[in-house]
Amino acid sequence: MMSNLNSKLFSAADNLRSKMDASEYKNYLLGLIFYKFLSDKLLEKVVELADESQVEYATLDKQAELYIELLEDEDTRSDLKESLIDTLGYEIEPDYLFNVLTNQAKQNIFQLNDLNKAFIDLSTKYIQFSGLFDDVDLQSNKLGANDQQRNITISEVIKKLNDIDLIGHKGDVIGDAYEFLISQFASEAGKKAGEFYTPSEVSDMMARIVTIGQEHHRMFSVYDPTMGSGSLMLNVRKYLDYPDSVKYQRTSHINLPA
Repeated sequence: MMSNLNSKLFSAADNLRSKMDASEYKNYLLGLIFYKFLSDKLLEKVVELADESQVEYATLDKQAELYIELLEDEDTRSDLKESLIDTLGYEIEPDYLFNVLTNQAKQNIFQLNDLNKAFIDLSTKYIQFSGLFDDVDLQSNKLGANDQQRNITISEVIKKLNDIDLIGHKGDVIGDAYEFLISQFASEAGKKAGEFYTPSEVSDMMARIVTIGQEHHRMFSVYDPTMGSGSLMLNVRKYLDYPDSVKYQRTSHINLPA
């Protein structure tokens, strides 16, 4: 699963790599991957709420058809929307579903403005998504010199990302995507990689070390004075018998000696 996720992200990055450096294209890929995850998760929940067969509605397109059908029915529309917001915390208009936009891209009728509207709709309706897609600048000249070229660039990216099975991914798919992309940033940007990225192998080894002999403790506290993404502290959970009782501590501001 991990290699499939990474290979798809790497392939999608090909459409951006020649236009900008990794520190920029990772923002586009992360934003789009997260939006796809929200879209795919919603469709999975629709099938569950409708109590329909997972086999019959195994594809995103079938799930989207069911979603549209339920929303068109006055008897189910309001209850479905209410249930989605109660369980997921959001809803997405059918026209803004990731796979719907991807199908438009495959038919060469995709409009970049529709994706922009989708981002705006989600981030303005729900406070938890406010500002989340600010780094995905769909009007950037780096995507293309004009709207048509930018349209083509993003179309190719979303077509490749749509093939990723985010719901079936084992583990934290957004975290895994971020880790892969930040590693590419560190290796490709030609900068001091250690300032931006700690390889997962190092983080895993350190987590193992700090938990040696502590595995059976019901209460465990871990402190990282130089926390970045928090991956080291989160990795500690994997080596404890009571991962849900871990207390995490961090320093928000550090004064280092000159």
